[in-house]
Amino acid sequence: MPPGVYALDKSHGYITFTYNHLGFSTPHVGFRKFDVALELDNENIENSKVEVWIDATSIDSRVDVFNGHLNGENFFDTVNYPEITFAGAEIRSTGDNTFDITGDLTIKGVTKPVTLAAIIRKADMHPMRNLPSIGVTAEGTLSRSDFGLSRGVPNISDEVTLHISVELPQKVEN
Repeated sequence: MPPGVYALDKSHGYITFTYNHLGFSTPHVGFRKFDVALELDNENIENSKVEVWIDATSIDSRVDVFNGHLNGENFFDTVNYPEITFAGAEIRSTGDNTFDITGDLTIKGVTKPVTLAAIIRKADMHPMRNLPSIGVTAEGTLSRSDFGLSRGVPNISDEVTLHISVELPQKVEN
């Protein structure tokens, strides 16, 4: 793939997280509004940069009442902390198409390092956009209590798995 900036195809991106709810289920909660940017240095992949911005108010559990709880003070407190960010500071190759991306995740004003295991699903010319495009999935686990989200622990798991699946076409400069 050519070096440069790759930006989120907003119609083909998903950020969700899962957790254990009382041992009965594994809810999948997502966000409707977010952006992802990759600055690709294909000569030295470790010099590439990844940034993720999430509108925390766009949280979507598919249950309106629960969305209200998640936006409230006991959880994400989106009135005071409307944004979640991830700034990838280190990218390390772990295989032909796999990478560990370590960066700073900020939730509710608390910043902690998190490592995401990423897989490049496909890197090729997009057949409909006619642009170089990269498909990436990434996952990582974190303790929600590290970010002031400890309500319900231990009945509701402290460990959360973050899932990201995005298509990133190369950004065209105007």
